[in-house]
Order: sequence, then C-alpha cells, then structure tokens
Amino acid sequence: MNLSGLRALMRDVPAYQQIIQGAGRQKTVVLEAATPFLLACLYHDLGVPLLIIAPGAERAKRLHEEISKWCHPDVPVHLFAEIDILPYERLSPDTSTLQQRLQVLSILSQWNRLPSFPPLVVASAHAVAQKTIAPGDFVSACQVVKRGMHIDLNRLIARLAEIGYEVGEIVETPGTISKRGGIVDIFSPSNDLPARIEFLGDEVESIRWFDPSTQRSVGHTDSVAIVPAREFLLPERESLEKSFGDSAITDYLPGESLVVLDDPEGIERGDWPEIRERLGRIKQLLSIERWGDEKGFGAAPGYGGQISRFLEDTKAALRDARRIVVVSQQSDRLSELLREEDIVTCPQAQLDQLPPLGSLTLVHGSLAEGWSCDGTLLLTDAELFGFVKKRRPAPKRRAEQKVFLADLSLGDYVVHIDHGIARFTGMTRIASDGTEREYLILEYAEGGRLYLPSDRVDRIARYIGSGGYLPSISRLGTQEWARTKQRAKKATAELAQELLAIYASREVSSGIGFSPDTVWQQELEASFPYVETPDQLETIRDVKKDMEMPKPMDRLVCGDVGYGKTEVALRAAFKAVMDGMQVAVLVPTTVLAQQHGITFAERLAAFPVKIEVLSRFRSPREQQDVLARLASGTVDICIGTHRLLQRDVIFKDLGLVIIDEEQKFGVAHKERLKQLRSEVDVLTLSATPIPRTLHMSLIGVRDMSTMETPPEARLPVKTYVAEYNDELIRSAVLRELDRNGQVFLVHNRVQSIAFVARRLRDLVPEAKIAVAHGQMPEEMLESVMADFVAGKVDVLVCTVIIESGLDLPNVNTLI
Repeated sequence: MNLSGLRALMRDVPAYQQIIQGAGRQKTVVLEAATPFLLACLYHDLGVPLLIIAPGAERAKRLHEEISKWCHPDVPVHLFAEIDILPYERLSPDTSTLQQRLQVLSILSQWNRLPSFPPLVVASAHAVAQKTIAPGDFVSACQVVKRGMHIDLNRLIARLAEIGYEVGEIVETPGTISKRGGIVDIFSPSNDLPARIEFLGDEVESIRWFDPSTQRSVGHTDSVAIVPAREFLLPERESLEKSFGDSAITDYLPGESLVVLDDPEGIERGDWPEIRERLGRIKQLLSIERWGDEKGFGAAPGYGGQISRFLEDTKAALRDARRIVVVSQQSDRLSELLREEDIVTCPQAQLDQLPPLGSLTLVHGSLAEGWSCDGTLLLTDAELFGFVKKRRPAPKRRAEQKVFLADLSLGDYVVHIDHGIARFTGMTRIASDGTEREYLILEYAEGGRLYLPSDRVDRIARYIGSGGYLPSISRLGTQEWARTKQRAKKATAELAQELLAIYASREVSSGIGFSPDTVWQQELEASFPYVETPDQLETIRDVKKDMEMPKPMDRLVCGDVGYGKTEVALRAAFKAVMDGMQVAVLVPTTVLAQQHGITFAERLAAFPVKIEVLSRFRSPREQQDVLARLASGTVDICIGTHRLLQRDVIFKDLGLVIIDEEQKFGVAHKERLKQLRSEVDVLTLSATPIPRTLHMSLIGVRDMSTMETPPEARLPVKTYVAEYNDELIRSAVLRELDRNGQVFLVHNRVQSIAFVARRLRDLVPEAKIAVAHGQMPEEMLESVMADFVAGKVDVLVCTVIIESGLDLPNVNTLI
C-alpha cells in the first residue's frame, strides 16, 4: 500500500507551510485527525532526523505502524521501545526490546557517515526518559571487523564480553557469541542476522551471514559492524563510571534534528520533568495538539456499517467534485457495491500520485482513521464499518527440517535414522581432500562415535521419550537398531488396525455435505476485527472443505490460547446454520460456556441466528425451555457443558458438534462423542491434546490443523525466581493493575490459602481479591470464576485449578 501521492495535499495547508518555513523555535500545530500523515510529510519535506514522542507505549506503537504506511516504501521507521522491567527484577529486557533499542542507538550514532535515509524514530515518553549508555561510550565500544584484518582472537572474545556479549555453544539470539577453533559466531543487535567469522591464524579469512534457526550460511560480506550488546556497560573504567546511565536517546540526536511532541498534555501528565530537561538543547521542537482554532485536517464522517448511506453520500460528493480515497481491508466487497451503484473508481491500485478531483480511489489496505481536508475525503474501515482489522504480524518460519542445530544442546539425545539413539556431544571441523567441513559428534554405546556432516542434519531427529526415563543408547555396527525399528513397525501396524476399525464407519458413512459459502457468510467473516493469520486462513479453508464433503468431518484444530481457534469454530457453526442445521458447542466448564455464549452472541448479533447456553447457571425452567426449542429446531446454536450429552437433550437437525478441550471430558462422555463422530461433523479444538488424540491425527485417522502464529504483540514470558518478599508482591500487583490487567496468585495448599488472601489484602488494599480452589462448593467456585472473568476481581488467589481452560486475555501476571 503506497499512499505517497497524497502527501501533495499537505503542502497547501497554511499551518503546515509555517512549519516547513521554520518560523520560530517552538511551534504548535492543531490537528483533529491525520497526525501520522502530517509526520510522514514533515519527514520527507524536511529531510532531517525526526524523533516523535508519544504519551504512552500503545500510542507510540500505533504511530509507528501508521507513519510507515504514509512514508516511502524504502524508508525504515524505527520504534524505540521502553524497558518494561522494574529495578528490583534484576532482569534484562526481552531480546526484541533490547535489539530495537540498540539498533536505534546505532543508527542515530552513525547515520551521517552512511548513505542512508535520515533516522525516523518513534518513542513513548517513558522510553525517552529512560537512561542509557552515553553516545561517546557507545561509539567507542563499537567495532568493525573486515576481511583481511589481523586480530588477536582471544582479545576479541574478551572485548566482546566486556561490551555485554554472552558466550555460548550456539548463537541464535542477539548479544551472543560462540567460538569453535578458528571460527567465531556473533550476533550483533544492530544486524538482522548473525555473522560467522573464520580466522586463519590471526587473519580474518571470511565473513558469512547465517540463519540462526538452521545455522546455515545465507551469504558473504566483507565486513560486520559490532555494537554493544547491553545499554549499560560494566563501569570498570573511569570514563564509564562518569557516564554510567546518565544519558538518554535525545543525547544521540544530531543538532539539526526535529523533535515532535504528540499530545504534549498527555506527556506532561507522565514523564514531563525528565523529558523537559532532556529537550533543553533541541533547536527544532514541534507540538501537536488536538484542539484549537486553526483550520486543517478534520475528522471524516462515520457510517458505522450503514453502507447505503455511504453510497448516497459518495454520489453527492463526486457530483460536488470532491476527491475521495477509500482504504479498506474489505476492498473486494466495496468494489462490488460501488459497481452496483454505477460508481466508477480510479484504475490505479497504488496512490503514487495525487488523484484528480471528482474521483474515487479504492485501495486495499488498513489505516487507523480517516480525515477530511480541502475537498479531499479519506475514509477507512473505522468510518465505514466502525472498526479496523488489527494486524497480526506473521513470524518468520523456519526451514522444514527434522532437527535444527540451534535446537540442540550438549548432551541431548538424538535418533539417527540408520544408526539409532545417540548423544550429541558437540561440533568439530575436519579437513578432507583439501576442504574443511563442520560435523556433529554423536556418541554411541561402548565408545562408538559417529561424525555427521552438518549438511546431513536431516538424518537425525531429537529423541522424544515418555515417562521421564533416559533412553538406552544404541550400539554401532550391530542389528540392534534394525530389530528395534521392526518391533516398532509391528506395534504401529497393530495400533493402526485398531484405530482404523474405530473410524471405518465414519469413512463409509454419508455425511451432510454443506453448501458453499453464502453472502451472509462473507459478511460475517468480513466483520472479524482482526486480520486473519496465515494459519487461521488455512485452517478455515480446511474446515470448510471438510464440511462440504459428503462424509462426516472429524478435524482437530490445535493452537495456543489466543491464536484464533474460537473464530474458526464460530465460522464453521455459522456455515452449518446457513444450511438449516443445528450446532452443539461442548465446553468443559460452566464459566467457559458463558464466555463462548457472549462471544457468539456478539459476533452473530447482525444475523437471525438463535443462540442459547445450557448450563447450571440457567434455572430448571430455563433449561426445559431450551430443551424444548432444541427439539423443535428454533435454537440454532446451543453452547453447554457435558449437560449437552445427557439423554434428555434432543436436537431436531444436529449437523455439527464443536468440542473445546476434549481431554477434559470423562470416559462416558467420550463414548457418546465417539458415537456422534459417525453421524455428524465434529470439530475439536485443543491447546494441549492428549497423546492418543494427537497420535490419531498425526497418522491420518483424524484430520488435524495447527495454528502456530501468535496473537499480535504477544511478548515472551518473563520468569523471575526470588524468595517471598512483600514489596515484590505489592509492586508486581500494582504494575498489573496500572495497565488494567488481572493477576493470578497461585498457592497450592487449600488449608492456608485463606491466610494468604488476607495477607495480600493487607499488602494491596487497592485490589479486589477473591479465592478459588477445588474444595469449594461448585456453585460458589463458578460464581467466583465468573466474577473474575467479568473483571469484577483484580487478583485471584487460587490453586492449580486455573488450568480449567478459561479464556482470560487480561491476566498477564502469575505469582
């Protein structure tokens, strides 16, 4: 999506012209909308380094994403993330945060010496206020290694350790190094890939980039820049002692830089004293305020899904020679509607030039908000439909191999396809026919050793055992491994016969064969407020394909919490209802049934679909009413616990059963589910399938889809181990409450759990605290859990009962 052509509009705005002309040191501009657009225009027109300070971390992330869409495609927009740890935590920031910050410091410290775009950085006020290494110490710690240089290898390793690098066996994360003979692997935070430096004596013979997931080379380079791996170097020298933690990102800005304060009132409410001191030497400072008398960019009209009104207004605006640009993730749907109304759109798919007045341009993409200015109207999904699909960036996928060198640690057990079980004991380089190659060292029983070339790593797999027992290592040069494989094949064949007999009836039975998607199905899927992940789209396609086939579906969908399994189930349920069939959604707990009931009701509110929840939260009279309407067919989707499997539950036309976390149901329930699988389509959702279920899917008896793309902005788990400390507990709880989150405090002793809760109430009187454990009366336990899910409780003091499979997106801290 390239919207660069619209930047010409900004040059006609008087307030913008004053900024460009540099009238005064301190300047203010008032914008009701279009802040990212203004900032991108300023960057391109001024051509100087630009630092944008937002009042909070979320606002900084949104600006970072939106500014990127308005800038030239080749311009990198950097986010200077804030460190989200407290002083007592004695932890390093997560790897991605540290890499982001060090990359920005590296770019700012040397941009004028490199042929690159001026730096464009977005940061929260807190990130700007946080201290970091002084620019002079950062630059002096940097080092460039070039091919042909003479370097003392041991001195290089020692120097890298001084500037924060950790020595390990294998390099796969920024800030790590490893040494194997004359080879040094190093992952500098300023680079996207680690480098492998090969020495011949003390001379740098070659430098190669390599993929950290496979450890394989991906290209050569003549030099590699190495920057510090930490923001705070150990103060071993006097020069470092003087500047240890005394600097901030503003000290890295060149003199001609422009600093922009987005919402200065919001910034003043937070870290303003620290920031005001830092900004004292900045020559160019711009404040963007939300309200004022200046005329410029205003908010676009909102339609909230009333597309017919949008179409009528569009016709009128085109007659008045207004310029309209629509940026939408639902461009195909809008294109059809516009054609039906004989509204012509500009043929260009990319806005690389300013469209003419009296035209409408439709662009497939996503922006956070639209705006109106001087005859031009920009509309987004936010104005048209009331929401904008939130992007979930897909992670880089690893190459498909049986094992990755980065996954192996010394002493790990591996299985060679021809020679059996061995222990991985390291890597070595062996010269043969004038060339050196890397080999894995595999140790077998009775002193046997196998050297496996690194390019034959596909011959081995990590050993995965059960029961916690250590495997018996194979012997080289014997038939032992061949006999083991033969026994395994026989056992597999016997299991396959058993499973095939169980599922034979499903394969030969006649299924429903649902119809292709309806227009309403497309409407529902377009209203999903997120951009679907690749895994999600593939899974949805697989489920629909199964449902349309003339045999009962039995598909397992595996994915962690928050990866989109519920949306897959909801779309499958709606597809079944569109063919006049009923759907049963089976969940393990009453509280989860209530959650799913709310989710389904919200997503399907615009359609004539009747949804009911059958659980003990409903009175006997209400339950009987639901049962009667199920039997008559007036309930389309029924969500419930094992209550749905009782004999008095009769569906008129049951077509699809959705099972959430099947492993949590008992043996008797599973017998009923087994019967259902030969009659109707079954979709099973699980974050942790039991081994038998997973095995049946892996061997093809059941179909399986995996969803591995994490939700947007999911951060790595930070684990802190410490002795009990009241201040530590209070600080952790208060920090979570400050960001409107919730807390689990796990105490797995029922006898003393009430005492722990009382002590916590004394420590954090600001928090609403409740207790939950398995020995409570069931009705009381469900009531407590329902309050926690509804946000009426801040901290739940509980046992490991929290493993009950609830969807709790606000719980970010576990103590």
